[in-house]
Amino acid sequence: MSESRFQGRVAFVTGAASGLGKASALRLARDGAKLMLFDRDAAGLEALRASCPDAVTYVGDASLAADVNAAAELSRQTFGPAEFLVASAGINGIPKPAIDYTEEEWDRLFDVNVKGAWLAVKALVPQMRELGKGSIVLFSSTAGLGGSGFLPAYSASKGAVALLARSLALNHAREGIRVNCVCPGTIDTPMAQEMFVKASELGGAAPPTVDVMRNRIPMGRFGQADEIADAVMYFLSDAASYTTGVTMPVDGGLKA
Repeated sequence: MSESRFQGRVAFVTGAASGLGKASALRLARDGAKLMLFDRDAAGLEALRASCPDAVTYVGDASLAADVNAAAELSRQTFGPAEFLVASAGINGIPKPAIDYTEEEWDRLFDVNVKGAWLAVKALVPQMRELGKGSIVLFSSTAGLGGSGFLPAYSASKGAVALLARSLALNHAREGIRVNCVCPGTIDTPMAQEMFVKASELGGAAPPTVDVMRNRIPMGRFGQADEIADAVMYFLSDAASYTTGVTMPVDGGLKA
């Protein structure tokens, strides 16, 4: 698939300042998209902005409707209606048993991972309706495809995202709006590195070591952010014009 296939088309990316969101934003910029880059990390957004010639940024919290709606309106005023949404904002939570979470910890995880995805979709679908088409990519995880004693709250939240994506696909299929879900395995990102540090500090439910996690993967290595961006770009692109409601593991064979 050639570059510039997204030339002049508008994309909204949450969690854009680092990791999988950043990789997706950079790929979209390379392919000519106009970008709204949304994240709570102002410095990270500013650094990314230098590599995205046709982009605006918004510093905000993905779990707050006021922030997401304001960013969506700024994007619309700047570029016109958005055709694409990459909702990658998310947090890992704490590696410990589910019943050891405080209510505040549990709510924060679901507010960012599940409510944040829903808020972004809610804000952007009206713009896609104006265009008569759109493509949305949500981020679940291989942890959302089965139970996890290591990160149970994260697993539960990502399971919810996977089913949200499939439900949204049914809601909007007749409107020309496709919704798909990428489920990364263990990817070499700052978020994954932070998770291993927390595990070593807190113990939790038999936290696996980096080597143990790597050895569980049939391909014998962690993934790279660009490999997840490849899947995102496929789902966004016209090559996936008949693809909606798909939950795709990108995990080196972990869920085979």
